[in-house]
Amino acid sequence: MQKKTWIKKRHALVWKIAYLILAPYCKLRYHVQVERFPVKKGQAYLILLNHQTPFDQFFVGMSFRNPIYFLATEDLFSNGWVSSLIRFLVAPIPIKKQTTDITAVKNCIRVAREGGTIAIAPEGNRTYSGKTEYMRPSIASLAKKLKLPVVLYRIEGGYGAQPRWSDCIRKGKVHAYVSRVIQPEEYEGMTNEELFDQIRQGLTVCEDCSDSLYKSSKKAEYLERAIYVCPDCGLSKFESHGNEVECLTCYKKIRYGEDKRLTGVAFQFPFPYVRQWYEYQADFVNALDVMQYTTQPLFCDRADLYQVILNKRKVLLGKDRSLRLFGDRVEIGEDMCLPFGEVSAVTVLGRNKLNIYHGDNVYQFKGGKRFNALKYVNIYFRYKNINGGTPDGKFLGI
Repeated sequence: MQKKTWIKKRHALVWKIAYLILAPYCKLRYHVQVERFPVKKGQAYLILLNHQTPFDQFFVGMSFRNPIYFLATEDLFSNGWVSSLIRFLVAPIPIKKQTTDITAVKNCIRVAREGGTIAIAPEGNRTYSGKTEYMRPSIASLAKKLKLPVVLYRIEGGYGAQPRWSDCIRKGKVHAYVSRVIQPEEYEGMTNEELFDQIRQGLTVCEDCSDSLYKSSKKAEYLERAIYVCPDCGLSKFESHGNEVECLTCYKKIRYGEDKRLTGVAFQFPFPYVRQWYEYQADFVNALDVMQYTTQPLFCDRADLYQVILNKRKVLLGKDRSLRLFGDRVEIGEDMCLPFGEVSAVTVLGRNKLNIYHGDNVYQFKGGKRFNALKYVNIYFRYKNINGGTPDGKFLGI
């Protein structure tokens, strides 16, 4: 019996049709300048890209115009018939977020052996701050296993056009292009650490600059999805409207400009860009003794609760449930508790969906527009760093 192949002839046709539809849309919506890459006939590649917008994969597709097999998180595969249709049309490679997924590695090797081009965002997350996020060093080991030319694909200006925490696309410049190709004969003499360093340097983008303006009447909405620490008040909640975001504890307002700069309204705000504020927030959490917050919650929210049947569907367990974030657990309503000691992972999906992996169960929380899922990830990792014997560990999950 002949083994089924991952790569199908229909994938090439789907990519051609998608290009005709999506290329004009991307150019119109994002004002993106995409540089075409001269693909060698019959040559497969490992494309590594920094992750800035929800449309990054389409920018890559516009550069290559050939079938590309993207690694995608399990959330994409848990939406019933929609997921089945996506599998049929473009066959993305599933991977479990925040875990070492051996099956995903095997599937990548399988696609590479069949002559397919693979694309991965080593961050695994879109940037919240405008700077490329943490990358897993294991990407270098995978590259060596695949033995494909490594294409470093840079996206610049995507954060300015649509920050992860925002719903709106701003009018401004976006540039997407191949910055470097590392051939197998070049990296085979490198250690994994040396190759990873080359990958990280090639993909790191920091948008602390004002070389382009990004115009919108809603530039600060919804910054509260990313920020929950006030430099004056500490842990707090924020609310944004238009171009301003307000701390709900001290009521100070911060304005977000067309040049991405932050300025205090009638006061001197200490951070010129979101990145500096975001990094201050991480430092604040890394100095926080979360075990002092086991009787009173750090934050209270409300969200719809789903159970994720991986690679199949999501089942609604409750609408508008209360969430209470403690230093060592999350409580849902009066009858459900997820102790961090029993939780294997906590992740943010998209703009503000929260996944908590507890035993064999995966729970997903979808809050309102102003829901901040990031703080749950950060506090969980702070707990793990302290109780895992590495209190000086700085990684907070993203």
